[in-house]
Amino acid sequence: MATSGRSTLLSSNSTGHNSTLENQNPEDEDGQNLWSSILSEVSTHSRSKLPSGKNVLVMGEVGSGKTTLVAKLQGVEEYMKGRGLEYLYFSVHDDDIDDQTRCNAWVLDGDLYHKGLQGVAVPVEAVGDSLLLITLDMSRPWNALDSLQKWAAVAREHIDKLRVTPETLRELEHRLVKQFQEYVEPGSEEGTPQRRTEEEESVLLPLGENTLTHNLGLPMVVVCTKCDAISTLEKEHDYRDEHLDFIQSHIRRFCLQYGATLLYTSVKEMKNLDVLYKYLVHRLYSFPFHCPAQVVERDAVFIPSGWDNEKKIAILHENFQTLKADDNFEEVIVKPPVRKFVHEKEIQAEDDQVFLVKLQSLLAKQPPVTAGRPGQDPTSRAPSGSPRTSNRSAAANVANAMPQAGQTSEGVLANFFNSLLTKKAGAGGPGTPAGGNNTPGTVRKSGSKLGLSDVQAELDRISSRETDGEPSNDTPTDGQDT
Repeated sequence: MATSGRSTLLSSNSTGHNSTLENQNPEDEDGQNLWSSILSEVSTHSRSKLPSGKNVLVMGEVGSGKTTLVAKLQGVEEYMKGRGLEYLYFSVHDDDIDDQTRCNAWVLDGDLYHKGLQGVAVPVEAVGDSLLLITLDMSRPWNALDSLQKWAAVAREHIDKLRVTPETLRELEHRLVKQFQEYVEPGSEEGTPQRRTEEEESVLLPLGENTLTHNLGLPMVVVCTKCDAISTLEKEHDYRDEHLDFIQSHIRRFCLQYGATLLYTSVKEMKNLDVLYKYLVHRLYSFPFHCPAQVVERDAVFIPSGWDNEKKIAILHENFQTLKADDNFEEVIVKPPVRKFVHEKEIQAEDDQVFLVKLQSLLAKQPPVTAGRPGQDPTSRAPSGSPRTSNRSAAANVANAMPQAGQTSEGVLANFFNSLLTKKAGAGGPGTPAGGNNTPGTVRKSGSKLGLSDVQAELDRISSRETDGEPSNDTPTDGQDT
């Protein structure tokens, strides 16, 4: 308001003293004009503020870190991810004029179904105040080239649908070419201008053969996210330096065609986020920018628009040993096979004593197994229950009953031969002492059992004597003295 008052006062004073100024000499008139120009310049500078309505449209695959990246620029730690088109912002402050504003950041969903929402972020009247940012997930570099081409095609399709007038589109394209040609790398001294002076504009070098061949008219920034995963690629997928250089060379060729800036970032390690913020406000609000290009650190690459060319990209090819610069990207950077992880529930082993107590209680609940009773088929199944359990029980019954049957047969044979030998020994003829020790089948202690082998031997011996007609030693022969 004070500035407007000064302008009004200056205007009224100039009008009220027209007659006086007309009578003054030319020197006084020149002094008055100089004073007016100074007041006008101060008034204009005091009224200048940061423009509003600048937009950054963020594109990229699902899970490439779009929302996380913008949230870090905004300085927000906790945020919610949305669907379709997310709106965020980051603050811009100018210390020189003590003014601040908000830069709109629109995050487009990675699903192409929502690509029609670009019109909300970048309408036709805001094309000249917009910047395109494409994110690449460096933990999955095999998708890098396809992702860049896909989202660049989506942006081109949207710009074509806006039906920007040919004059406006031509002006936007010319502005992008001019910015690329006028780039001057910041020097080591402070205050080194980044732009060429007006006298040097006439000697701008022409663009290269593959430079800005796909001019969208919008400034583009390619941000490679999750660059901390490069070490994981080396350990798990056997990536070497030449593979990383191969990936970088193809991305830089793409950026050269679109006049884009390339930046490697890591939100986890907070790497190059400050450089990204400074570069965005430089391109959108013409803030001074003094960060030089960085190509030494493989996970912190920064290549501003206008710095790169074909010769600088060819330096990467000098380190190739098993690769060639013209090799197909998909054949060299191959997607690894998908590993199927089976998430099994972890079972904790219980204490041995607890397990044995449970086992004892289970055994106590089971009915005891008894031998088959006479007249009962040991193989008969129970009327109910699973067939497997019935078969196991029947087999157990047969196994338990078999030894008892064997023991019974052995006892019968033993008793038979004991009685037979006892009778022969007791009913001996005259002259034969009762219970003589000459009896071959001497009976053992009463109640003891003869083994099957002993019984079988005794049977064979008796049968062989009867066959030969030899009298047994147990009975006296005819005519023997008694």
